[in-house]
Amino acid sequence: MERNLDNELVNQFIAGSEKAFNELIRKYQKTIYWHARRMVGNHLDADEITQQVIIVIYNKIKNFKFKSSVKTWIYKITQTRSLNLIRKRKIKSFLSLDSSEKKDVAYSEDIITNFEDKEKLEKVNEMLNKLPTKQKEVFILRHFEELNYEEISKITGRSIGGLKANYFHASKKIMGLMNNEK
Repeated sequence: MERNLDNELVNQFIAGSEKAFNELIRKYQKTIYWHARRMVGNHLDADEITQQVIIVIYNKIKNFKFKSSVKTWIYKITQTRSLNLIRKRKIKSFLSLDSSEKKDVAYSEDIITNFEDKEKLEKVNEMLNKLPTKQKEVFILRHFEELNYEEISKITGRSIGGLKANYFHASKKIMGLMNNEK
């Protein structure tokens, strides 16, 4: 049902309805933001990624082939943009002489508002950031986004067996980190 509605919105937009595009974005904007937020760890970057993803969707949706669901396609775009930002950060950090200062500034600028439990959110982000990128990616998609392995495989382009292994190791590490917190 959801897939049919999404496909209909895409077809309406391709036919010229800006309203259909706006409806599609309203439906997925929070999902895009929160997926990016969990991947990159802060509001400013997640907000920037959200804007980039919306632009990519707008520019590329006319070429959408309906081979996967619109939802999966949007996750893939968000995932790619998030991983690109993470890679850029690592390169900048490596090349920068005073990278620790810059990291402190970036995180201090990320002012989290309207959250009841900021400490819990920070601990979750801390734990996620301790995972290798592939494990973090699979854990977020499976645990937070509640996608099945087939959907994750379409998004990441990796085998279901590899994804299950990454999720298992990520879960094990998260449990270990949680036990160390106690």
